[in-house]
Order: sequence, then C-alpha cells, then structure tokens
Amino acid sequence: MLRNGLEPWHLLIVAIVVIVLFGSKKLPEAARGLGKSMRILKSEAKAMKTDDSTGDTAH
Repeated sequence: MLRNGLEPWHLLIVAIVVIVLFGSKKLPEAARGLGKSMRILKSEAKAMKTDDSTGDTAH
C-alpha cells in the first residue's frame, strides 16, 4: 500500500478530514495563518544563514 507513496485518493481523504475538522468557513483563515507562518520561518532561516556566513568572514 505505501510502496508507491501517496496516491491521489490519500490526498482526497486528508482533504475531507481537514474540511470536517476545521469547517469550510475557518479553512481560508487557517490557510492564511499557515502561509504567514511559513513566510516567517523562511525569512528566519534566511537570516540565520546570512548571519552564519557573515560571522565566518569576521573571524
């Protein structure tokens, strides 16, 4: 069953469960929050990477 990874019907089941848990009204708000969190995480990771590279050249 899992030898081929995720199949389309797996994603369909996950989508149905998410809709049932959060409801269709709260789903866009949750997606916005997730997107905002991902942008913050990405910017923090980029800042840490640039801090590491500038810290190496300063020593």
